[in-house]
Amino acid sequence: MHTDDMILISIDDHVIEPPDLFEGHVPERYRDAAPRVVHNENGTDVWVFQGEPVGAPMGLNAVASWPHEEYGWDPCGFAEIRPGAYDIHERVRDMNVNGVFQSMCFPTMAGFSARIFLDPPDRDLSLIMLKAYNDWHIDEWCGTYPGRFIPLGVVPLWDPVAGAEEVRRLAARGCRAISLPEAPHALGLPSFQTDHWDPLLAAMSDVGSVLCLHIGISHSTISLADGVPSDHRTILGQLVGSMLTATDILWGPLLRKFPSLKIALSEGGIGWMPFFFERIDRHQRIQSAWTKQDFGNKQPSDVLKSHILACFISDPAGLRLREQIGTDLIAWECDYPHSDSTWPRSPEDLMGEFVATGCTDDEIAKMTHRNVQRFFDYDAFSVIPREGASVGALRALAKDVDTRTTSRAEYRSRYAQAHA
Repeated sequence: MHTDDMILISIDDHVIEPPDLFEGHVPERYRDAAPRVVHNENGTDVWVFQGEPVGAPMGLNAVASWPHEEYGWDPCGFAEIRPGAYDIHERVRDMNVNGVFQSMCFPTMAGFSARIFLDPPDRDLSLIMLKAYNDWHIDEWCGTYPGRFIPLGVVPLWDPVAGAEEVRRLAARGCRAISLPEAPHALGLPSFQTDHWDPLLAAMSDVGSVLCLHIGISHSTISLADGVPSDHRTILGQLVGSMLTATDILWGPLLRKFPSLKIALSEGGIGWMPFFFERIDRHQRIQSAWTKQDFGNKQPSDVLKSHILACFISDPAGLRLREQIGTDLIAWECDYPHSDSTWPRSPEDLMGEFVATGCTDDEIAKMTHRNVQRFFDYDAFSVIPREGASVGALRALAKDVDTRTTSRAEYRSRYAQAHA
């Protein structure tokens, strides 16, 4: 397969929500209470809701095309980041130049699973804004360019019954992917070992929604020494967080209660999976006589494999072990506009890893798009035909897109000129 012939679907990207997100989606009487962007004197922007700053800082979450020397957690403003991070028209152009056909985008200001609506005291107001967020995501972010995005919804974490209602509302609108925290106990919520989430998960099972667990909040469950560098959080968060999440969903009651539930693991990589599968099967052989875990006539790894889809950005180790993982369990992610993203050379980098690890054309097609179609149960080409979805076809639409490295100062200058 030639690089230009690949069809790329990314099931983990991110949206930096624009300041006008809630306009037109919130009932008039609540308009002044909606989250808003406050521009600080130092040039940074922050979302404020119910009187408090909320949401993740843009920082490393929006560094596409920055020089690596400027990466960092320090906050920044909309004027300093690539417009494709928050402008839907520019996002599609950035997808085209990177050969990405379809994308599923996790929130930023709301947190990967909308935790900003959990903390404020007025939860009735939070629910109104959460629904407005979902409507914006479906109508404007995904709806502006039909056929280019997989809608992803969020639910009220404090009320699983209301969450179940939102799951059904979203499914009726064509959104059958729901983001939840991969380690809810890290937020002070009941864990997946309890029955707290049952109404929500039952609704997801009924309508066929995929449970999307993005590695993030589980970082806080890892106890690190004082003064460790930021590298610890980034590296261990993905590796340990992935295994923690997989262990929670496998050894608890979740999969026994909801045997049809599908779970997508985002930004956790795949290289850890063969060892994890071997370890849990060995544990069951040795320990099950006293732990009383019962997987019927199946091994734990077989049970887990029947429920999950995992994705990777760059993972040669995982690709070399793809047969032990199962090529039907693997999907790809771009992670735009985060610091781990391979944009704008994702096709070249990805094909380089496929070739180096001896992947066949059939395996490449599975991991780049066919597994996503099957797992999320939709026709990827219902709007845009296959011949218009390839890397080559999309890049032909984006020959004028500037992908050069651009500093924050240069973005500020361009922004000032555009808004003069």
